[in-house]
Amino acid sequence: QVQLVESGGGLVQAGGSLRLSCAASGLTFSTYNMGWFRQAPGKERAFVAAVTWRTGGQYYADSVKGRFTISRDNAKNTVYLQMNSLKPEDTAVYYCAASRNVVRTRNEYDYWGQGTQVTVSS
Repeated sequence: QVQLVESGGGLVQAGGSLRLSCAASGLTFSTYNMGWFRQAPGKERAFVAAVTWRTGGQYYADSVKGRFTISRDNAKNTVYLQMNSLKPEDTAVYYCAASRNVVRTRNEYDYWGQGTQVTVSS
């Protein structure tokens, strides 16, 4: 079955960096758009970034543009999210997800990981 396993979360001070990884198995990784979403307490799960399978195009939420970078390694079936200049408002559970077609539309992603906690202290 399809598995997406996130890692790399943790506690970091404001201004610091973290790199999240998501290892995929059970799907043809190179034919899926891969996205990162996040959910803070009391809030809906929101789009953070995505990278497409066809062109490698990258898409970002306005709130993370210029600070976060998404990348993928098809040879390792892994997608990454490099997070720099972290802010307390970036605190959330971060989820990776796979979609054959969409980029930003949360409800149309096909597969989801279990999430990894990112906490940014002020």
